[in-house]
Amino acid sequence: MDLEKIEKTGGVMMQGFYWDVEPKGDWWNVIASKIESWKKIGVDRIWLPPASKGASGAFSMGYDPMDYFDFGDYDQMGTTETRFGSKSELQTLISSAHNAGIQVIADIILNHNSGGQIQYNPYRNKNTYTLFQPKSGRFFRTYKDFHPNDIHSRDAEALFFEEQDLCHDQPNVQKWFWKSDSSVAKYYKNTMKFDGWRFDYVKGFDPSVIKSWMTEVGGFGVLEAWDGNADYLKTWVDKTGARAFDFAAFYNMEQAFDGNNLRLLQDKSALFKLSPQNAVTFVTNHDTEKDTNQGNRIGSAENKLLAYAYILTHPGYPCIFYLDYEQQLAKWKLERLILINQTLAKGDLSILFADTEYYIAQRLGSPGLVVAINNSTVTKSQQVYTNYKNATLYDYSENTAKSIQTDAKGLATIETPAKSYTVWSLKKF
Repeated sequence: MDLEKIEKTGGVMMQGFYWDVEPKGDWWNVIASKIESWKKIGVDRIWLPPASKGASGAFSMGYDPMDYFDFGDYDQMGTTETRFGSKSELQTLISSAHNAGIQVIADIILNHNSGGQIQYNPYRNKNTYTLFQPKSGRFFRTYKDFHPNDIHSRDAEALFFEEQDLCHDQPNVQKWFWKSDSSVAKYYKNTMKFDGWRFDYVKGFDPSVIKSWMTEVGGFGVLEAWDGNADYLKTWVDKTGARAFDFAAFYNMEQAFDGNNLRLLQDKSALFKLSPQNAVTFVTNHDTEKDTNQGNRIGSAENKLLAYAYILTHPGYPCIFYLDYEQQLAKWKLERLILINQTLAKGDLSILFADTEYYIAQRLGSPGLVVAINNSTVTKSQQVYTNYKNATLYDYSENTAKSIQTDAKGLATIETPAKSYTVWSLKKF
C-alpha cells in the first residue's frame, strides 16, 4: 500500500507567486528556499511572475512591463531592484532550480506596455505615453510601435491597455520580441536561462505571434487564453504549438462545486477531454484568487480541495497555486494527491457515475484508480462497475481507513465521507 514503491511519472507545476507578494524585494530568495521541498513532492516546473521592470517600480507585479531587459539592475521607475529582488538573486534562483532538476517558466507580457514618456502622437492627435527609452538601452519604442499606426488601427483581437497596445506587425517590435539575436526571447533563454513561457493575455493579438516566438526559442509554452470554451482553447493550441491553461475545466469546476451540480463534470467539455497532453489544469491562480466575482473563482477551501482531487486524478498537466499549498489548504492532503497523480492517475478516463452531489470516475491505466468526489453534507455510497475484477481496493486518499472488494464483474460499492473524496486502487502492487 506504499505509493512510494510505485514508479513515478510526470510532475506538477507550481505557480510560485500570488498577487502583491510580500516581502517586497525578497521574493526570489523566498522561492529559492522552497526548491528542495517542492522537488521532493514532485514539482518539475516553477512558474515565476513577470521578472523585468514594470512601470510601478518596486510595487509592480510585472504585468505593466516597461523595460524587458531590466531584471533589477538599473535605477529606473523609482527603484533598482524589482518587487521580487535583484537580477543576481533571480539568477541564483534559476540555477538552484536547475540543479534540482526543475524547469523555470517566465511570465511573458507581449500585448501591452506601461511607463513610457509623453510624446505627441499624430495617429491619435494628442499626447500619449508611448516613448520608451529604457536604461537597458534595448527595445526603444515610439508611438509607431503601438496602435493605431501606419500599418493598421488595431489588432483584430480584443484591446487591453488601448493606448499602449503593441503592434506585432511592426518590424521593430518583431525584431526585439523574437527575430533578432538580441531579442527578448533569446535573452530570456540564453542569458537568463529560462526554460519556458507563460504567455499573458494572448487574446489581445494573433496566434502567429506565439507561433513565431515558439519557433525561435522553443521550450515549454502555456497560454493564458482566458475563455471557457474548450474548442476555442484547442484552436489556440493548434495554431501556436503551445499548451493552454484549461479555463473550460476551471469554469466547469466552479459551476459544479460552488453550484452543487457535479453532473457538469460529466456533461461539459474541457481542454483535457479534447487534448489532454496540451491542457494545463488549475484550481486557482493570482487573478482568480483576488477576484471576488462569483463565477471567476472557486469559493471555499473545502471546494478548492475537491477541485484539486479532481484535477490531480484526471488527465492534464496540473498547476498548484502557491497560497493553496503553502498557506490555505491542508498541505499533506495536496501532497498525497500529487503523489497519487504521479503513481496511480494513468490511462484513459471513464466516468462511472454523476449526479448533483456525487461523482465517480476511473483511470484505466496500470495501476489506475477510481476517484469519488462527494459535494454533499452526508456520506454517499454508490455501486459502480470498475475495471478491477475480484480485487481488493484501498483508499489511497487516506480520507477513510477502509478497503473494498469487487466481484467477478468489477462491481463495487464506493463510499465517500461528506464534503470529501476517496481514491481507490489495488491494495497490493
